[in-house]
Amino acid sequence: MKQILPLTFAALIALPAVAQDQDQDPSLMEQGLELFWEGLRQEMAPTLDDMRQLAETLGPSMQGFLSEMGPALAEIANQVEDWSVYEMPEILPNGDIIIRKKPDQEQPQQQRQTDGQTDI
Repeated sequence: MKQILPLTFAALIALPAVAQDQDQDPSLMEQGLELFWEGLRQEMAPTLDDMRQLAETLGPSMQGFLSEMGPALAEIANQVEDWSVYEMPEILPNGDIIIRKKPDQEQPQQQRQTDGQTDI
C-alpha cells in the first residue's frame, strides 16, 4: 500500500500540461510552471525507476502473499476499531507474529475514582 501513493503522485506529474491554444504564447507563469514540472520530473526519474524495479521484483511474491493471506488480514482489519491501541508487531524466534494491546492508561484512574480513595 505504501507504493500506491508515490505511484499515484508520479502518474499525476507525468500527465501532460493542459492544452493551450496554438494562437497564444504561454504566459510567464505558464512557462515557469512548465519548467518547474520538467525539473521535478527529471529529479524524480531515478527514484521512479528504482520503484519500478522494486515493483517488478516484489510484485509476484506480494501477489501470492495477498491471495493467500488477504482474506485473513481483511477479517482482522474489520475486527480492529483503533490500531493506535496496539503495540508494534513482534516476530518471535519461531516465526510467530504477536500483536499486543498497549497497557490501558485510563484503567488506574477509573479505579481510583470508584474506590473513593486517593493514592498518595
